[in-house]
Amino acid sequence: MPDTSTGSVTSTGSTASTGHTARPSRRAVLAATAGLTAALTVPTAARAATPGDDRRLRALISRMTLEEKVGQLFVMRVYGHSATAPDQADIDANLNEIGVRTAAELIAKYRVGGIIYFAWAHNTRDPHQIADLSDGIQQASLDQPRGLPVLIATDQEHGAVCRVGEPATLFPGAMAIGAGRSRADAHTLGLISGAELRAIGINQDYSPDADVNVNPANPVIGVRSFGADPDAVAALVAAEVKGYQASRVAATAKHFPGHGDTATDSHTGFPVITHSREVWEKLDAVPFRAAIAAGIDSVMTAHIQFPALDDSGDPATLSHPILTGILRGELGYDGVVITDSLGMEGVRTKYGDDRVPVLALKAGVDQLLNPPSLDVAWNAVLKAVQNGELTEARLDESILRILRLKARLGLFADRRAGRTSIEGTVGTEAHLAAADRIAERTTTLLVNEDGTLPFSPRTEPRLLVVGADPASPSGTTGPPTGVLAAALTELGFTATALSTGTAPSAAVIAQAVKAAQDADAVVVATYNVTAGSAQRTLVAQLLATGKPLAALAVRNPYDVAQFPSVKACLASYGWTDVEVRAAARVIAGGVPPRGKLPVPVQRADDPTQVLYPIGYGLTY
Repeated sequence: MPDTSTGSVTSTGSTASTGHTARPSRRAVLAATAGLTAALTVPTAARAATPGDDRRLRALISRMTLEEKVGQLFVMRVYGHSATAPDQADIDANLNEIGVRTAAELIAKYRVGGIIYFAWAHNTRDPHQIADLSDGIQQASLDQPRGLPVLIATDQEHGAVCRVGEPATLFPGAMAIGAGRSRADAHTLGLISGAELRAIGINQDYSPDADVNVNPANPVIGVRSFGADPDAVAALVAAEVKGYQASRVAATAKHFPGHGDTATDSHTGFPVITHSREVWEKLDAVPFRAAIAAGIDSVMTAHIQFPALDDSGDPATLSHPILTGILRGELGYDGVVITDSLGMEGVRTKYGDDRVPVLALKAGVDQLLNPPSLDVAWNAVLKAVQNGELTEARLDESILRILRLKARLGLFADRRAGRTSIEGTVGTEAHLAAADRIAERTTTLLVNEDGTLPFSPRTEPRLLVVGADPASPSGTTGPPTGVLAAALTELGFTATALSTGTAPSAAVIAQAVKAAQDADAVVVATYNVTAGSAQRTLVAQLLATGKPLAALAVRNPYDVAQFPSVKACLASYGWTDVEVRAAARVIAGGVPPRGKLPVPVQRADDPTQVLYPIGYGLTY
């Protein structure tokens, strides 16, 4: 996942020509672009490039200046809701971090080939604003000499990581989809999400996550993964890829060579994977092979050290043996390779910000994502070509892959967001209903002693909903206890929400216990519970009231191992509205629980023993 941290500009570079690259006439460029547009107008992203297409693309590359070539390799953040008229605070942020005022100025100065959207950068307020921003970015690029369309990207994984929120359709996250075990649902997610992204001008999605999450302590992947079974993950990755790309949005399998067995967050540290090459072949490689077989448009690298694949100590992002030797050579992938964010600590631990982009290109990368200082990174690549460390032919290889992707997505012919399609595409009733139906197939019932669930408005009319209220993912209503209580109230209960947080104090626990005295039953939302968590004390004291109690793990399903005395436990794998509302319908008996564990749950007192295996799940 691209990092949300930012850096400051430490120097100011020039985009002036070095003088050794000829600039063609405007007429020649327009003629070449017109011919390319006619040849590459396609209805879907599935069309393969022909030798004729490549000739035309190579002709475009031959007319580019060296500076324009360098710019095509970068995908950069930019603040603001508008390409030309952002708010003053966003202008100030852009000046501070990038040395430009607007997205249009960013493109004019650095000729970047891609832009990444973030909610925190104020890029994603609402569908029409996003479409305007996308159109403005495309126009700013096309207005440049030898102007090219832009790859506009974001992290729309769904679940815990989403940049475009309501009224867009939000689906359950990957591990929830893994619990549903439906390739059709994964394909539908990609198809609908892709159509909505395309309608607002986003044409590259950094999804799906192809990591196989085999480490319950993984702090950065977890529920972003479809699960721990490599074959099941592979099937769902391939289905989602085909869905996105059928909607003319480039899917991105991440994080190669696999981030699922780490205990360190690569945003803040440098993870090391210690398992063998043989384990990698049977575990991590399987979903990436499936993604490649499905025609994946782009693959994102991981900022992890993997000694069994490369013992140099370099992160995979900078590893020629991993990216060129394995990904391109052994796996036969010739699509776009993009780095994870270059602002993340995992890629900055060993080398400076001026060396990282150069080493990434030497390793086999095509797109350089979100460097902390674009000026430092851009000039480093430029100087590496000028001093002979990188050849211009090496840049041409990556630019050809990038332009092939732009052509395959139809961007040379269809540059603007489909404004008339927004209302009929984004967040439609049919799309929202599809998300609800998919969510209903994901909620997993792990414990149900004495028929505790479902609760009924006739026998338990008054419900108390307490527990953790983590910050809701972008664009959802939240907080989860409030959404859960509202959903249960709509189902006939009188439900009251009381947020107790992830670390409730003794006073808060006492307040919850007192409130439980007036309720007929209690629902507790738990979030990443550990042995020393105060959430365990909260649950224990609520159980002591004698009220029927159901625990709902709203993130990692491993919480159930911490509550051996609880008679009803469920997992929703996420705390977005669509997941929480589906769990409410299961708790109320409106739909039966149908999800099955996509990961094993170990005993809390003996992690070597499996408490609930993959595929476990009760129903009623």
